[in-house]
Amino acid sequence: MQIKDFKVDETLKELTKHHTVVLPIACYETTIAQNIHGYIPLHWHEEIQFVLIVKGEAIFQINEEKLVVREGDGLFINSGCLHMAEEKNQSGCVYICLNVDPHFLLPQELRATYVYPYIQATNIPYLYINAEDLWGKNILDACIKINQSIQRKLPYYEIEITGQLTFIWQNLIMNGLKLEYDQTEMLKSHRMKQMLNWIHLHYTEKIRLDDIARAGQLSRSECCRYFKRILKTTPLSYVMEYRIQKSLILLQQAESNVTEVAYQVGFNSTSYFIDKFRKSMHMTPLVYKKTKGEEQLRHRDVCLRKDLYYPEIENVDESINQNE
Repeated sequence: MQIKDFKVDETLKELTKHHTVVLPIACYETTIAQNIHGYIPLHWHEEIQFVLIVKGEAIFQINEEKLVVREGDGLFINSGCLHMAEEKNQSGCVYICLNVDPHFLLPQELRATYVYPYIQATNIPYLYINAEDLWGKNILDACIKINQSIQRKLPYYEIEITGQLTFIWQNLIMNGLKLEYDQTEMLKSHRMKQMLNWIHLHYTEKIRLDDIARAGQLSRSECCRYFKRILKTTPLSYVMEYRIQKSLILLQQAESNVTEVAYQVGFNSTSYFIDKFRKSMHMTPLVYKKTKGEEQLRHRDVCLRKDLYYPEIENVDESINQNE
């Protein structure tokens, strides 16, 4: 399953429900370039995440740090950490993504000792998983097995998955991790999320640097340092890019027009919107709208042809739903 447009709330918390029918996990393959934005935008979630790059290379940012993850290797992203991803050098990057509710890793009696200390530690926002290390290979192989189990859904596959998750977590925490708890880091993360939250609530309005700094209880200069250090951009540049990204969804609606979209996402000039959109997306909003419209038509044609060739599939789905 490919999630092309996952939803986030005002704090950038991802709203996608990470679970199958009976398990509080999700495992799916993601082609980065197929996301509606062309990359995986900044977000966070309570679940821990394991990534395995099956094709190409990806550049991940977790909190303040950026790193390249090679084909065959992977990544552990801790609960609550801001992260985003883009493919490197148009490599056609595809990765398996496994999101797990921390409460599902181990029985309740073991969580206080073997789960909570690790997801609360401030020195483990992520871990690079190298396939050449035994512990790393064990984790990545288990991720593949979980992905296969979810796809096949053989009898008792839920039990198989729980066993693999225990194996993954055991290999991770037995890697000699030294746990640290820095209150300054916790406060920094909280303030960053507060500022992002304020921007995402008010992006359609006129925004000043003072407003953003006040949301994080920071001075103007310290606010700029936060954005530069963590997001590698300025606060107002982030606002501009966020408005552009919000416009992508609106432009794909058949009844929308460029001028209306410009004002809906906070621009007070159509020409200014077009100029900034072109610099960000390397095309005009109108070209983007027409391109996406043609893609949607092609997709509908493919679906229609499938229905014509395989009309019985609909009846099969109905019978399955009735048996659930």
